[in-house]
Amino acid sequence: MNAYLTELDTKGYIDEPIDPTLDLVEEINKLKKEKNAVLLAHYYQDSEIQDIADYIGDSLGLSQEAAKTDADVIVFAGVHFMAETAKILSPEKKVLLPDLKAGCSLSDSCPPHLFAKFKDRYPDHIVITYVNCTAELKALSDIVCTSSNAVQIVESLPPDQQIIFGPDKNLGDYVKRKTGRDLVLWNGACMVHELFSQERIQQLRERYPQAKFIAHPECEKELLDGADYIGSTSGLLKYTKENTADTFIVATESGIIHQMQKASPGKTFIPAPPNNACACNDCPYMKLNTLEKLYNCMKFELPEVDLPADVIARAKRPIERMLEISERLGL
Repeated sequence: MNAYLTELDTKGYIDEPIDPTLDLVEEINKLKKEKNAVLLAHYYQDSEIQDIADYIGDSLGLSQEAAKTDADVIVFAGVHFMAETAKILSPEKKVLLPDLKAGCSLSDSCPPHLFAKFKDRYPDHIVITYVNCTAELKALSDIVCTSSNAVQIVESLPPDQQIIFGPDKNLGDYVKRKTGRDLVLWNGACMVHELFSQERIQQLRERYPQAKFIAHPECEKELLDGADYIGSTSGLLKYTKENTADTFIVATESGIIHQMQKASPGKTFIPAPPNNACACNDCPYMKLNTLEKLYNCMKFELPEVDLPADVIARAKRPIERMLEISERLGL
């Protein structure tokens, strides 16, 4: 065990040799049954991980699933803050993450000790934090939100209630414009959603004039202003299923395109190009998880994500408030 813990400190994951003749999908499914484990995967995971998950979703759906599962073990194929959220909602369960270094640039952009000082400057404000943040930041919050419900949560509060919104300035600005509320924004952002090239997207739109351009609200305002539809990851997926267009330019992490293609095999999905040499836009943290890491994670039940009891208690209240509001609003 000590050797494994040392390996986790250096690599972030269990790097035990795996028999190359093993069918990893079959073995992972066996381990799920043996350990009464549920595998939750975000839409941004590699397609091979999505295809063996028990539940695939965006942050709101994953939070709801983590809160209600009766599994003994939650295996989170996502990033660190998502596994933390699962632990907060199900503290009695073991929560595993294939790679501890699967972090989040947005979460990193808002250190809790600095946010606490920022919060102190606005004593009459309540704090709404986007779920893409650390457990410590959630513990400083009054309500957590996701991109699926941020607008509705703000609208559910009294019009005279003053609000701090963090850590994503682009989502916050989008919510300000949709609700007309004067939110105080923390200056954080997701590197994936800030890399899109407006010039290259415009070239694509000229090449595919009938295509619908759809974007996640973590994108910058100038890009959102030209979108045919703006929505959360699950909202984007739903839109592509229901809209009659046959071609879509998709401005979010490209992992969601796997589900779009499965749901609408006759349609064409083009990942919006970023402002770099890559042809698509991938989150390097999300892509740290692999089938091999997932198998070792489940076999050895490491890395485990745990949190201090006081952080769990303080962070649970704002998440539960989000889930209550979402349920009340039918989200």
